[in-house]
Amino acid sequence: QVQLVESGGGLVQAGGSLRLSCVVSGRTFSNYHMGWFRQAPGTEREFVAAISWSGGSTAYADSVQGRFTISRDNAKNMVTLQMNSLKPEDTAVYYCASDRTTVVAATGVWAYDYWGQGTQVTVSS
Repeated sequence: QVQLVESGGGLVQAGGSLRLSCVVSGRTFSNYHMGWFRQAPGTEREFVAAISWSGGSTAYADSVQGRFTISRDNAKNMVTLQMNSLKPEDTAVYYCASDRTTVVAATGVWAYDYWGQGTQVTVSS
């Protein structure tokens, strides 16, 4: 049974930082690309960042480029999202996901087959 468990969400003021973590079990973590998505109330789930199985390739949404950094530790079965210079518009539930394809850094929801339960990030102005 594949499980993804996120942690690290919370409430932060604009300009602050948070670090999200996601631990994966039930799958050979190092074989799969990983991604982070987010969903605000009343909106569709949107791509935030992705990383290849080796960590050698990454991709970011334009809205977070230069502020967020995705990384992974294959020895710990963990992917992280460091979020700096947070803005109120970053408020959402953040989900990590495991990519079912061989496409490096896929940005579409369709490419991911397992998802975490989500962690709330709230940025106050």
